[in-house]
Amino acid sequence: MSISIKILLLVATTIYQAIAIYWEDRQPPPGKLIDIGGYRLHLYVLGEAKPTIVLEHSLGGIEGYFLIEELAKLGRVCIYDRAGYGWSDHSPYSRTSRQIVQELDLLLTKAGIEPPYILVGNSFGSYNVRLYAHLFPEKVGGIILTDGLHETGMSQMSLQLQALKLFFISGFLISIPGSMLGIIRLLRVCKVFELLKPELRNFSQNCLNWVKRSFCRPKHWITMSREMINLDKSARQVSIAQDFAQIPLVSIKANSFFKPSFWSIFIPLKSANHLRDKMHIQLGNLSTDFLQVEANKSGHFVWLDQPDVIVDAVKTVLAKISSSL
Repeated sequence: MSISIKILLLVATTIYQAIAIYWEDRQPPPGKLIDIGGYRLHLYVLGEAKPTIVLEHSLGGIEGYFLIEELAKLGRVCIYDRAGYGWSDHSPYSRTSRQIVQELDLLLTKAGIEPPYILVGNSFGSYNVRLYAHLFPEKVGGIILTDGLHETGMSQMSLQLQALKLFFISGFLISIPGSMLGIIRLLRVCKVFELLKPELRNFSQNCLNWVKRSFCRPKHWITMSREMINLDKSARQVSIAQDFAQIPLVSIKANSFFKPSFWSIFIPLKSANHLRDKMHIQLGNLSTDFLQVEANKSGHFVWLDQPDVIVDAVKTVLAKISSSL
Protein backbone atom coordinates (compact mmCIF):
# COMPACT_ATOMS: atom_id res chain seq x y z
CA MET A 1 0.00 0.00 0.00
CA SER A 2 1.44 3.38 -1.02
CA ILE A 3 2.10 6.16 1.48
CA SER A 4 -0.54 8.41 -0.11
CA ILE A 5 -3.24 5.76 0.30
CA LYS A 6 -2.24 5.24 3.94
CA ILE A 7 -2.50 8.99 4.55
CA LEU A 8 -5.93 9.10 2.89
CA LEU A 9 -7.12 6.22 5.08
CA LEU A 10 -5.89 7.96 8.23
CA VAL A 11 -7.59 11.20 7.21
CA ALA A 12 -10.81 9.32 6.48
CA THR A 13 -10.82 7.49 9.83
CA THR A 14 -9.98 10.72 11.68
CA ILE A 15 -12.89 12.55 10.03
CA TYR A 16 -15.16 9.60 10.77
CA GLN A 17 -14.04 9.70 14.44
CA ALA A 18 -14.83 13.44 14.71
CA ILE A 19 -18.29 12.99 13.16
CA ALA A 20 -19.06 9.99 15.36
CA ILE A 21 -18.05 11.83 18.55
CA TYR A 22 -20.17 14.84 17.53
CA TRP A 23 -23.17 12.57 16.91
CA GLU A 24 -22.69 10.56 20.12
CA ASP A 25 -22.39 13.73 22.20
CA ARG A 26 -25.83 14.80 20.98
CA GLN A 27 -27.36 11.66 22.50
CA PRO A 28 -28.35 11.81 26.20
CA PRO A 29 -26.45 9.51 28.59
CA PRO A 30 -28.40 6.73 30.32
CA GLY A 31 -27.92 8.41 33.70
CA LYS A 32 -27.17 11.88 35.07
CA LEU A 33 -24.09 14.08 35.02
CA ILE A 34 -23.39 15.45 38.50
CA ASP A 35 -20.96 18.29 39.19
CA ILE A 36 -18.56 17.44 42.00
CA GLY A 37 -16.54 20.64 41.93
CA GLY A 38 -15.80 21.89 38.43
CA TYR A 39 -16.07 18.54 36.66
CA ARG A 40 -18.93 16.09 36.25
CA LEU A 41 -19.28 12.38 36.89
CA HIS A 42 -21.88 10.18 35.21
CA LEU A 43 -24.15 8.20 37.56
CA TYR A 44 -26.70 5.63 36.40
CA VAL A 45 -29.16 4.34 38.99
CA LEU A 46 -31.56 1.46 38.42
CA GLY A 47 -33.83 -0.53 40.73
CA GLU A 48 -35.22 0.12 44.17
CA ALA A 49 -34.90 -0.94 47.82
CA LYS A 50 -31.93 -0.79 50.18
CA PRO A 51 -29.09 -1.37 50.76
CA THR A 52 -27.75 0.21 47.59
CA ILE A 53 -25.32 -1.78 45.42
CA VAL A 54 -22.42 0.40 44.22
CA LEU A 55 -20.16 -1.03 41.53
CA GLU A 56 -16.54 0.12 41.22
CA HIS A 57 -15.07 -0.81 37.86
CA SER A 58 -11.78 -2.45 36.94
CA LEU A 59 -8.84 -0.46 35.57
CA GLY A 60 -10.03 0.94 32.27
CA GLY A 61 -13.36 -0.80 32.61
CA ILE A 62 -16.96 0.35 32.65
CA GLU A 63 -18.27 -3.19 32.82
CA GLY A 64 -21.01 -2.34 35.31
CA TYR A 65 -23.39 -1.72 32.42
CA PHE A 66 -23.22 -5.45 31.66
CA LEU A 67 -24.37 -6.26 35.21
CA ILE A 68 -26.84 -3.53 36.08
CA GLU A 69 -30.03 -5.15 34.79
CA GLU A 70 -29.52 -8.39 36.73
CA LEU A 71 -28.34 -6.61 39.87
CA ALA A 72 -31.29 -4.21 39.70
CA LYS A 73 -33.57 -7.21 40.30
CA LEU A 74 -32.01 -7.44 43.77
CA GLY A 75 -32.17 -3.77 44.76
CA ARG A 76 -31.05 -0.29 43.82
CA VAL A 77 -27.82 -0.29 41.80
CA CYS A 78 -25.43 2.61 41.17
CA ILE A 79 -23.09 2.43 38.21
CA TYR A 80 -20.77 5.38 37.77
CA ASP A 81 -18.03 6.23 35.32
CA ARG A 82 -14.83 7.20 37.08
CA ALA A 83 -13.49 10.56 35.94
CA GLY A 84 -12.14 10.22 32.41
CA TYR A 85 -14.28 7.22 31.43
CA GLY A 86 -17.64 6.96 29.70
CA TRP A 87 -19.68 10.15 29.98
CA SER A 88 -17.65 11.54 32.90
CA ASP A 89 -15.33 14.51 32.52
CA HIS A 90 -11.59 14.38 33.07
CA SER A 91 -10.50 15.01 36.65
CA PRO A 92 -7.68 17.53 37.14
CA TYR A 93 -6.47 15.44 40.09
CA SER A 94 -4.27 12.35 40.23
CA ARG A 95 -5.85 8.99 39.39
CA THR A 96 -5.14 7.28 42.68
CA SER A 97 -7.43 5.24 44.91
CA ARG A 98 -7.67 7.96 47.55
CA GLN A 99 -8.73 10.58 45.01
CA ILE A 100 -11.15 8.16 43.34
CA VAL A 101 -12.75 7.29 46.70
CA GLN A 102 -13.16 10.97 47.62
CA GLU A 103 -14.83 11.62 44.26
CA LEU A 104 -17.14 8.62 44.67
CA ASP A 105 -18.29 9.66 48.15
CA LEU A 106 -18.92 13.22 46.98
CA LEU A 107 -20.88 11.90 44.00
CA LEU A 108 -23.10 9.65 46.12
CA THR A 109 -23.68 12.45 48.64
CA LYS A 110 -24.59 15.03 45.98
CA ALA A 111 -26.87 12.52 44.25
CA GLY A 112 -28.71 11.84 47.51
CA ILE A 113 -27.86 8.12 47.49
CA GLU A 114 -28.14 7.20 51.14
CA PRO A 115 -26.10 4.38 52.75
CA PRO A 116 -25.66 1.60 53.64
CA TYR A 117 -23.86 0.46 50.49
CA ILE A 118 -22.85 -2.95 49.23
CA LEU A 119 -19.59 -2.24 47.44
CA VAL A 120 -18.61 -4.39 44.45
CA GLY A 121 -14.99 -3.87 43.39
CA ASN A 122 -13.74 -5.51 40.21
CA SER A 123 -9.95 -6.02 39.93
CA PHE A 124 -8.39 -2.55 40.52
CA GLY A 125 -11.79 -1.51 41.85
CA SER A 126 -11.07 -3.79 44.83
CA TYR A 127 -8.46 -1.25 46.01
CA ASN A 128 -11.02 1.54 45.83
CA VAL A 129 -13.84 -0.23 47.68
CA ARG A 130 -11.46 -1.39 50.42
CA LEU A 131 -10.22 2.16 50.95
CA TYR A 132 -13.79 3.47 50.86
CA ALA A 133 -14.86 0.94 53.51
CA HIS A 134 -11.88 1.95 55.66
CA LEU A 135 -12.57 5.68 55.41
CA PHE A 136 -16.37 5.43 55.67
CA PRO A 137 -17.08 2.21 57.61
CA GLU A 138 -20.43 3.52 58.85
CA LYS A 139 -21.67 3.70 55.25
CA VAL A 140 -20.75 0.14 54.20
CA GLY A 141 -22.93 -2.91 54.76
CA GLY A 142 -20.95 -5.43 52.71
CA ILE A 143 -18.07 -5.86 50.25
CA ILE A 144 -17.58 -8.04 47.17
CA LEU A 145 -14.15 -8.29 45.54
CA THR A 146 -14.04 -9.72 42.02
CA ASP A 147 -10.62 -11.30 41.45
CA GLY A 148 -9.30 -8.56 43.68
CA LEU A 149 -5.75 -7.28 44.06
CA HIS A 150 -3.71 -7.10 47.24
CA GLU A 151 -0.97 -4.54 47.60
CA THR A 152 1.52 -6.86 49.32
CA GLY A 153 1.41 -9.32 46.43
CA MET A 154 1.55 -6.53 43.85
CA SER A 155 4.73 -5.19 45.47
CA GLN A 156 6.35 -8.61 45.00
CA MET A 157 5.81 -8.92 41.25
CA SER A 158 8.47 -10.85 39.39
CA LEU A 159 10.55 -9.18 36.69
CA GLN A 160 8.43 -10.98 34.10
CA LEU A 161 5.22 -9.50 35.51
CA GLN A 162 6.77 -6.05 35.84
CA ALA A 163 7.68 -6.28 32.16
CA LEU A 164 4.09 -7.30 31.40
CA LYS A 165 2.86 -4.26 33.31
CA LEU A 166 5.11 -1.99 31.21
CA PHE A 167 3.81 -3.71 28.09
CA PHE A 168 0.22 -2.90 29.09
CA ILE A 169 1.10 0.74 29.82
CA SER A 170 2.77 1.08 26.41
CA GLY A 171 -0.34 -0.42 24.80
CA PHE A 172 -2.56 2.13 26.56
CA LEU A 173 -0.29 4.98 25.45
CA ILE A 174 -0.26 3.77 21.84
CA SER A 175 -4.06 3.57 21.93
CA ILE A 176 -4.33 7.32 22.65
CA PRO A 177 -3.31 8.38 19.11
CA GLY A 178 -5.06 5.25 17.82
CA SER A 179 -8.36 6.51 19.21
CA MET A 180 -7.70 10.07 18.02
CA LEU A 181 -7.20 8.81 14.48
CA GLY A 182 -10.35 6.69 14.61
CA ILE A 183 -8.50 3.37 14.42
CA ILE A 184 -10.14 2.04 17.61
CA ARG A 185 -13.55 3.03 16.24
CA LEU A 186 -12.77 1.16 13.03
CA LEU A 187 -11.98 -1.93 15.11
CA ARG A 188 -15.34 -1.44 16.83
CA VAL A 189 -17.17 -1.28 13.50
CA CYS A 190 -15.40 -4.46 12.40
CA LYS A 191 -16.51 -6.14 15.67
CA VAL A 192 -12.92 -6.88 16.70
CA PHE A 193 -13.94 -6.50 20.36
CA GLU A 194 -16.34 -9.43 20.01
CA LEU A 195 -13.71 -11.41 18.12
CA LEU A 196 -11.21 -11.00 20.97
CA LYS A 197 -13.83 -11.61 23.67
CA PRO A 198 -16.76 -13.65 22.26
CA GLU A 199 -18.59 -13.45 25.62
CA LEU A 200 -19.49 -9.85 24.71
CA ARG A 201 -22.12 -11.27 22.37
CA ASN A 202 -24.11 -12.39 25.45
CA PHE A 203 -25.04 -8.83 26.35
CA SER A 204 -27.57 -6.40 24.92
CA GLN A 205 -26.61 -4.06 22.10
CA ASN A 206 -27.38 -1.08 24.32
CA CYS A 207 -24.85 -2.20 26.94
CA LEU A 208 -22.26 -2.96 24.29
CA ASN A 209 -22.67 0.47 22.71
CA TRP A 210 -22.32 2.23 26.07
CA VAL A 211 -19.12 0.36 26.89
CA LYS A 212 -17.51 0.50 23.45
CA ARG A 213 -18.35 4.21 23.16
CA SER A 214 -15.86 4.92 25.95
CA PHE A 215 -13.05 2.82 24.45
CA CYS A 216 -13.23 4.84 21.23
CA ARG A 217 -12.31 8.07 23.00
CA PRO A 218 -8.78 9.32 23.73
CA LYS A 219 -9.69 10.35 27.30
CA HIS A 220 -10.44 6.70 28.11
CA TRP A 221 -6.91 5.57 27.24
CA ILE A 222 -5.35 8.64 28.86
CA THR A 223 -7.18 7.78 32.09
CA MET A 224 -6.18 4.11 31.87
CA SER A 225 -2.55 5.17 31.55
CA ARG A 226 -2.85 7.57 34.49
CA GLU A 227 -4.42 4.90 36.72
CA MET A 228 -1.85 2.30 35.73
CA ILE A 229 1.09 4.66 36.28
CA ASN A 230 -0.30 5.47 39.75
CA LEU A 231 -1.01 1.83 40.62
CA ASP A 232 1.88 1.60 43.10
CA LYS A 233 0.78 4.80 44.81
CA SER A 234 -2.77 3.45 45.08
CA ALA A 235 -1.35 0.25 46.60
CA ARG A 236 0.42 2.26 49.29
CA GLN A 237 -2.76 4.21 50.02
CA VAL A 238 -4.92 1.09 50.41
CA SER A 239 -2.37 -0.60 52.71
CA ILE A 240 -4.13 1.02 55.69
CA ALA A 241 -7.37 -0.86 54.87
CA GLN A 242 -6.63 -4.22 56.51
CA ASP A 243 -9.37 -4.83 59.07
CA PHE A 244 -13.09 -4.70 58.32
CA ALA A 245 -14.08 -6.50 61.53
CA GLN A 246 -17.41 -8.25 60.89
CA ILE A 247 -18.40 -6.54 57.63
CA PRO A 248 -19.51 -9.36 55.28
CA LEU A 249 -16.86 -9.78 52.58
CA VAL A 250 -17.11 -12.15 49.61
CA SER A 251 -14.00 -12.62 47.47
CA ILE A 252 -14.48 -14.13 44.00
CA LYS A 253 -11.46 -15.99 42.67
CA ALA A 254 -11.17 -16.68 38.95
CA ASN A 255 -9.82 -20.00 37.70
CA SER A 256 -6.89 -18.34 35.93
CA PHE A 257 -5.69 -14.81 35.35
CA PHE A 258 -6.05 -15.35 31.61
CA LYS A 259 -7.93 -18.17 29.98
CA PRO A 260 -5.37 -20.41 28.24
CA SER A 261 -5.36 -19.63 24.52
CA PHE A 262 -3.03 -19.39 21.56
CA TRP A 263 -1.78 -15.94 22.65
CA SER A 264 -1.50 -16.62 26.39
CA ILE A 265 1.63 -18.68 25.68
CA PHE A 266 3.41 -15.36 25.19
CA ILE A 267 2.73 -14.13 28.74
CA PRO A 268 4.02 -15.45 32.11
CA LEU A 269 0.67 -17.07 32.99
CA LYS A 270 2.09 -19.45 35.61
CA SER A 271 3.79 -16.58 37.42
CA ALA A 272 0.60 -14.45 37.24
CA ASN A 273 -1.52 -17.24 38.68
CA HIS A 274 0.97 -17.87 41.48
CA LEU A 275 0.81 -14.18 42.40
CA ARG A 276 -3.01 -14.29 42.30
CA ASP A 277 -3.06 -17.26 44.68
CA LYS A 278 -0.92 -15.36 47.18
CA MET A 279 -3.12 -12.26 46.92
CA HIS A 280 -6.32 -14.23 47.53
CA ILE A 281 -4.84 -15.71 50.70
CA GLN A 282 -4.07 -12.17 51.88
CA LEU A 283 -7.58 -10.97 51.02
CA GLY A 284 -8.96 -13.72 53.25
CA ASN A 285 -7.56 -11.93 56.32
CA LEU A 286 -9.55 -8.72 55.82
CA SER A 287 -12.76 -9.68 57.62
CA THR A 288 -13.92 -12.18 60.22
CA ASP A 289 -17.02 -12.71 58.06
CA PHE A 290 -15.17 -13.82 54.92
CA LEU A 291 -16.22 -16.14 52.12
CA GLN A 292 -14.21 -17.09 49.04
CA VAL A 293 -16.15 -18.11 45.95
CA GLU A 294 -14.57 -19.89 42.99
CA ALA A 295 -15.37 -18.80 39.44
CA ASN A 296 -14.18 -22.07 37.93
CA LYS A 297 -14.97 -21.24 34.30
CA SER A 298 -13.59 -17.73 34.33
CA GLY A 299 -10.48 -15.78 33.62
CA HIS A 300 -9.77 -12.49 35.36
CA PHE A 301 -12.73 -10.83 33.63
CA VAL A 302 -15.38 -12.58 35.72
CA TRP A 303 -17.97 -9.93 34.79
CA LEU A 304 -17.79 -11.22 31.21
CA ASP A 305 -17.02 -14.91 31.71
CA GLN A 306 -19.33 -15.69 34.65
CA PRO A 307 -21.39 -12.61 35.60
CA ASP A 308 -23.84 -14.87 37.45
CA VAL A 309 -21.13 -15.50 40.08
CA ILE A 310 -21.06 -11.78 40.91
CA VAL A 311 -24.86 -11.65 41.08
CA ASP A 312 -24.87 -14.67 43.43
CA ALA A 313 -22.21 -13.02 45.62
CA VAL A 314 -24.44 -9.95 45.99
CA LYS A 315 -27.32 -12.25 46.98
CA THR A 316 -25.07 -13.84 49.61
CA VAL A 317 -24.15 -10.48 51.13
CA LEU A 318 -27.78 -9.31 51.07
CA ALA A 319 -28.79 -12.48 52.93
CA LYS A 320 -26.06 -11.92 55.53
CA ILE A 321 -27.19 -8.34 56.09
CA SER A 322 -30.84 -9.39 56.32
CA SER A 323 -30.11 -12.13 58.87
CA SER A 324 -28.18 -9.69 61.08
CA LEU A 325 -31.10 -7.23 61.36
